[in-house]
Amino acid sequence: MQKQAGQKAAPDSAPDWLPGLLAGERAALARAITAVENETDEAAAVLQGIRSRLGHALVVGFTGAPGAGKSTLVSAYVAELRRRDLSVGVVAVDPSSPLTGGAILGDRIRMGQHAGDPGVFIRSLASRGHLGGLSRTAARVIDVFDASGRDVVVVETVGTGQSEVEIAEIADVRVVVNAPGLGDDVQAIKAGILEIADILVVNKSDLPFAERSARQLAAMSAQRGHGPVPVLQTSATAGKGVPELADAIAAVGKRKRPDPRARTRRLLQNLVLDRLRRGLAELPPAEVDALADAVLSGRSDIDSALLSLTELLVSRLPQQK
Repeated sequence: MQKQAGQKAAPDSAPDWLPGLLAGERAALARAITAVENETDEAAAVLQGIRSRLGHALVVGFTGAPGAGKSTLVSAYVAELRRRDLSVGVVAVDPSSPLTGGAILGDRIRMGQHAGDPGVFIRSLASRGHLGGLSRTAARVIDVFDASGRDVVVVETVGTGQSEVEIAEIADVRVVVNAPGLGDDVQAIKAGILEIADILVVNKSDLPFAERSARQLAAMSAQRGHGPVPVLQTSATAGKGVPELADAIAAVGKRKRPDPRARTRRLLQNLVLDRLRRGLAELPPAEVDALADAVLSGRSDIDSALLSLTELLVSRLPQQK
């Protein structure tokens, strides 16, 4: 099989610590997450080795605009899960450092109370400029948590607003967190992010306008084509409403079985997009310029040039044997 430039070769066999991962060992879990996040030579074998062990964990996605208190609420929710004797994996997608490209770790710092708990494993991932609110490798890390036997995997997105509808593709239960005082027209909540919600939360409910914001969200939710969703009020710092939130998430989870197929679909889509981006970057500039010149001169239209560029790209992709 021809290997594309820059692509990691798959190892011949799974790493010897893979059984430890499947048994839930923390050291093996950490190594596996590092492998799939950094796309090392072991990553392909790890992902292949865990495929038959997926579908146990309930994946809960927390999303919403910055400033709504998502990290504090996630931390309180994790504490409630531990009181219920459930093991938890947390994927906290942080903004990327402009210097190193790594995660700034703000969310992980805010969840520091769980650092010594063996039933909680928190991993921060850098968004690396990804506009959908998720890291490109988030779906793979979720799979690793799932295979290790975690009961619940919590995913907190970076907090970019409406573009975070991507969480709908990999989370079984989607919680959209809002702050009080959204304004009369609820401008902070756009149709896209409202549509993905299984549960709507007004956090910081001790602040003014929390009741009004909850009523506004309930009214908007009632207008959804597929029916309204629960609207809850929480105060994460005081623990108010967190048990009720955990109950609501569990209720939705019982109706919706964990779906590892959705995460695998996202993984395949990302790999295809990555390959196409690399292929486009490697096309001879002269050939692309010739197509652009043909459009500018009127000798070709956009659709015809697009088809020609696609055929050129596909002809230069490595062929599988």
